[in-house]
Amino acid sequence: MPGTAIVTDSTADIPDELLSKHQIYSVPNYVIIQGKSLKDGIEISRKEFYESLPAMDPLPTTAAAAAGEYQQLYETLFQRGFQQILSIHCSSLLSGIYNAARIAAQAFGDRVHVVDSRFVSLGLGFQVLAAAENALSQPIEHLVGMLAELRKRVRVIAMLDTLEYVRRGGRVSWARARLGDLLRIKAFVEVKDGKVLSLGEARTRRKGIARLLELVRQLGPLERLAVLHTNAEQDARRFLQELNIKLPSEPLLVNVTTVIGAHVGPNGLGIAAVLYP
Repeated sequence: MPGTAIVTDSTADIPDELLSKHQIYSVPNYVIIQGKSLKDGIEISRKEFYESLPAMDPLPTTAAAAAGEYQQLYETLFQRGFQQILSIHCSSLLSGIYNAARIAAQAFGDRVHVVDSRFVSLGLGFQVLAAAENALSQPIEHLVGMLAELRKRVRVIAMLDTLEYVRRGGRVSWARARLGDLLRIKAFVEVKDGKVLSLGEARTRRKGIARLLELVRQLGPLERLAVLHTNAEQDARRFLQELNIKLPSEPLLVNVTTVIGAHVGPNGLGIAAVLYP
């Protein structure tokens, strides 16, 4: 039995086959629709969620799993023989997930180490995968240091089809002031230092996708890549074809999880990447 268990949450967007392959334990968060709490990715499919989202009134909200759910998982993993747990989660500036895990960890002293990834989606997920790939061979202190270095090379950039969902969610201050016609622009955002920052906008989707391609090419050689979308699979596949770059591993194509999508809206397109050192 390996010494260190790797735990994350559903905002990491890691495909099920990779969670299974690397023995990563993922705690689902919740999307709340018409007052009903549904486990992210389990009790409602991503496709179903995005197809229904534009007609939902009120808009869905989201919630982190409770600290008790993390505590229960940590206890189970120790009972299975793990010596330590590395629990890696989405940006503490964007969600209460990290704090829930941190509170749960207090019951276990220094046996549970909770890390704020400062990212969402595969910006978090690539950190989790790197930790899992090295968990058998490296002590937890090395894993924590490795993640701190890796974070410097992670980029998450996206084009939103509308600012409506970001604005209504109220978590992104610069989006609150953009009303009227500006809601019809294609906004570019980047997750940096745990926050969502504006990278400007494009007037049409076609121009927006062209700019996104340009932004990705400007990043230079990539070690890992995921093309992210919110129920825009055809655009995502075309984007990947047009990007046409060589990578050391197969790029991921991911329909972003509902808990993120509730704040982004449908038809978004973006990337998560790890730059070469």
